[in-house]
Amino acid sequence: MFPGAAAGPYGEVAARLFPPRPAWASAGLGLGLAVVSDPRAVPAGPAEEAAAAAMPPRRRLEFLAGRLAARRALRAVGLECGQIPRAGRLPRFPPGRAASIAHSAGVAVAVARAPGRDLPLGCDLELRPLPAEAVRLVLRDDEEALLHAPPSGTAPWSVTSLFSAKEAAWKALHTGPRALPDGMLRSLRDLRAQPLAQGLRIETRTNPAFAVHVEAVAVGAGVFSTVLGWAGR
Repeated sequence: MFPGAAAGPYGEVAARLFPPRPAWASAGLGLGLAVVSDPRAVPAGPAEEAAAAAMPPRRRLEFLAGRLAARRALRAVGLECGQIPRAGRLPRFPPGRAASIAHSAGVAVAVARAPGRDLPLGCDLELRPLPAEAVRLVLRDDEEALLHAPPSGTAPWSVTSLFSAKEAAWKALHTGPRALPDGMLRSLRDLRAQPLAQGLRIETRTNPAFAVHVEAVAVGAGVFSTVLGWAGR
């Protein structure tokens, strides 16, 4: 069973899309999933209800499913959480709790860290593949070799997987106690992706000391990316 997911059809979707990964467990990650049709995707308090009421219908469903996924992710690491208000566009968690939330094609997924782990937190879900021409929005010339099969014979990265990995890194680098200063990154092209034995090292071009280790895995026809921790040299 997918950690934090409900039993029944939602748990079945979770198990099919997100098979257990040893790297997630060793990084202390709890995962939670919800679909927009989940009857439990409802406001958990007045702040969530007010935020949802101001949104268009589709965005409202995604927002509430994301909050439910976040609560499930936190429960998977032994933490309960009530309503999760917004601070601007970002979720505002109570002290001692944090999660990263992503949505795609009616599915919301969240990752949370086990208590006591002060590590970067970020995830991204892309269930619809990006067109090849989106490459210029994601990569610079020095990264394009990632799109071609390396001499080792391992599979090349896709535009979708690189976009998703950078999105997860972007979230991790902009939140938490070691968040980047505002304006340091203007686009995903300001992040450089480099292959590791497992996953990618994604660093800021202006200061490579800010770097995270990201794993991107296939989920259905798409990609789910999550930050596993800081990346050393």
